[in-house]
Order: sequence, then structure tokens, then C-alpha cells
Amino acid sequence: MPFIPHTEAEIKAMLDVIGAVEIEDLFDEIPANLRSEITDDVDLGISEMEISQIMQKRALQDSGGICFIGAGAYEHHIPAAVWQIATRGEFYTAYTPYQAEASQGTLQLLYEYQSMMTALLAMEVSNASMYDGASALAEAVLMAVRANRKSKSRKILIPQTLHPAYRKVVKNIVQYQKIEMIELPFDIATGRTDLTALEQYQKEDICALVINQPNFFGVLEEVDALTAWTEDKETLAIGVVNPLAMALLKPAGEWGTNGVDICVGDGQPLGIPLASGGPFYGFMCCKQKIVRQMPGRIIGKTVDLEGKAGFTLTLQAREQHIRRSKATSNICTNQGLMVTGSTIHMAMLGAQGLANVAASCHNKTNQLVESLTALRGVKPVFEKSPHFHERVIQLPIAPQKALKMMAAHNILGGYDLSRDYPELKNSLLVCATECRTTDDIANYTNKLERVIDTQMGAACNLRPEGF
Repeated sequence: MPFIPHTEAEIKAMLDVIGAVEIEDLFDEIPANLRSEITDDVDLGISEMEISQIMQKRALQDSGGICFIGAGAYEHHIPAAVWQIATRGEFYTAYTPYQAEASQGTLQLLYEYQSMMTALLAMEVSNASMYDGASALAEAVLMAVRANRKSKSRKILIPQTLHPAYRKVVKNIVQYQKIEMIELPFDIATGRTDLTALEQYQKEDICALVINQPNFFGVLEEVDALTAWTEDKETLAIGVVNPLAMALLKPAGEWGTNGVDICVGDGQPLGIPLASGGPFYGFMCCKQKIVRQMPGRIIGKTVDLEGKAGFTLTLQAREQHIRRSKATSNICTNQGLMVTGSTIHMAMLGAQGLANVAASCHNKTNQLVESLTALRGVKPVFEKSPHFHERVIQLPIAPQKALKMMAAHNILGGYDLSRDYPELKNSLLVCATECRTTDDIANYTNKLERVIDTQMGAACNLRPEGF
């Protein structure tokens, strides 16, 4: 971007027009405790080379450890070609393709993305993406309330086994829409949603049921039984899935007899790198019969007057395109760059490649858990339930202390479940993707063994170096 300078007189003239004394007045709504102080580390008039060196040092402070966390953000191998292509100028700066005649490349890519997602999830329609998986679920709940005209209750059943962040985001977004989110408990022995908990709602008006696969614990839910329950009650089913898992497991569009009505999730596992908390993007698919309630936009393929194939926006239910009162959402967007990366990633791997990655992740996680549970006091949790990608283990010590000590040795050891599930005391959610090597797993096991010995006092007189 070019730098456009303003003189002091120009700045004063602009401030006078809006009634501000100085530029700082424009930020007075930001609390003082949230403002950053002026750093003393960067001198005025510093050269480009010097500022680059300072920023490189800052970046190194955020160096990534060997990651075994998972919990909704996964480190997968991304072929180098994916982002070499995605960051080409014609993709890197592309925005909403308002002018079809000037945006055929972007439109075709989004059309291919939609086609891939419907094939992966066995659904009929896909939109051109959302902000992230959590907000996509919130939009799916709002969509279900609009689409299920037989229900007057605005009650949504949501499992406790769903990602805690998803549940919080959904509540924040829909709570002022007079929508009631009712949590379903899970079986402490299996880690699955308790099917018997549905019995009390058998004769009650329920708008939709959220079904996740796999759930937050990595356990595979009884999706056919849950979907069948919604079909018997004429309640809408909302699937929340890991898209990589759908390459190996039964896709959401085939659950029960007729599949789910809406399917959402986060596209991060499909070629999006981990980058200190982002970026992410959400996907949303649905059945054709409720497509007009879907937020976002849909790209369609057609032919021009000369019979040549072309692409255009065929459904635009955002407030930028239609009257706000008729819009299905005013927050959804096309995360264009992320979708570009995912489309290239899926095209390069293909269906079998995605399935191979999913199988490798499953095997690596099993290898990790087998290695860790051989340690003193470490036990598998929900071991009799089928699982994918991540597992729960119980430590003989507090996970918080263990994770802190592991992080000091550049190992991100997992997610402490006791923060969100007090009943799972000393439980740790661990994950190993295809990126984790046998040496990584051995290193983790060795370090965790030392942490346990140190914490339990067994090595008080033989304290290992570094602890």
C-alpha cells in the first residue's frame, strides 16, 4: 500500500469536522488497561535492516513446539505447491466476485470447492464458506430455526461432547434470538452422548439436534441412532464434523436413513497451517430443500450466449446483495484465501490421499497412547469406544503442572480437560497427526515419564537433568 502523508493543517481540519481535539480522542473508548505502552526497544529513525532484525527476534519468541494438542486445530503436512499457487496475485488479493465477467477464475475455484465439499460430506449443497467452524454452527442453528417451520419451540439440543469453544460461541450468538440451547450429558464410561437422555424429549417440540463426529474427546458418536431420532420426530439434524474424518468414516449425508439436514465444521485440517490461533474458515452444507435458508453465497455453473461454460453467483442471501430484512445473515463472508488453499490441497491429495492422511493420523494417535499408557499411573480413558484422531488419557498428576514442564522442553503435550469437564479429573486430550514421527512420540514419552517421576517424588534423589 502507498504511504499517503497528511500535513498538520490537514489533520486538524479533519479533526475539526468530526469534533475531536486530537487523534487520541478517536480511541477513547478503549480502556486504558488494554492499551499498549510505547515500546522503548525501537528507536526513532531506525533503518529498515535494523527493524527487520528486531521483528525476526520477536517472531522467534513465538516459536512452535512439537504439537500433540489437537482439540480443533491440527498440524498436517501441506504440500509446498498449495500455498505457492494460493499466494499468486490473482488469488491472494481476490475478494467477493461481484463482477462475474471479471472474476471467472475465482468463481470457478469456489465452484470446485463447493463440489469437493458436497462429495466429501455426501451433501447436496455447499456454500462458499464461513468465518470459522464455531460461528458456522451458530449460523446453522439460526438456519434450522428458520427452516423447521413445524417447530415453534426454538429449542436446540446440543451435546456436552461438542467442543467447549463451539458451545460458547453458539450461545453468545443465538442467546438474544430467544433460542434455547439444551445440553445433553455424556456417558462417563464411554465418552459418548447418552442416548437415554433423549427419552425425556421424545414428546417435546424440539427444533434441531446437534450431532458431532468425532466428538471433542475423539470418540465416535452413534450418529445413525442420533440421526434416526431426529427423523422419527421430524426434527432437523445438524452435523458438526472434522472434514478429514469424513474421508475415512461414513459422511454426514449418509447418517441414519436420509442423512443430516445441515453439516458444518472447520476447514482448517484441509491445507490450512497452524499460525498461533488462525486463520480458520467454516464450511456449511445442507439439503437442497432448505437451501434458501442457507447464509452466504453459492456459485453456479452455466453457459453464456455462445454456449461456453461460465460461473456466476446464483444465491446471494447476504445483506450486501438483498434487503437486510430478507437476508439470512449479516456476518457471514467468503474466506476466499483459505478456501483457495483448501481447494488446491484437496485437488492435490484426492479422495484416496485424504483417506490415507486420516488413517495415518489414527495410527499415530494409537501409537502415542500405547506408548504413554505404558508409563506408571497413566491410564486410557474411554478405551472401549471407537475413536479417531485424538484420545483421552488420565495422568497420576495434575495435567496443568505436567503441561507446563513439558512446554519448557518445547513439547505441547495436550489439552487439559479438567478446565471444561471437572468430572474428568487429571485427564488429558492428546493427538498425533501424520506429522509426528516415532522419535517425536518417544521424546514425548520420555519427557512425560521424567515429569511424572519428579512430581510423584520417585526421583527426588536422582533428579534428571533439566527438571
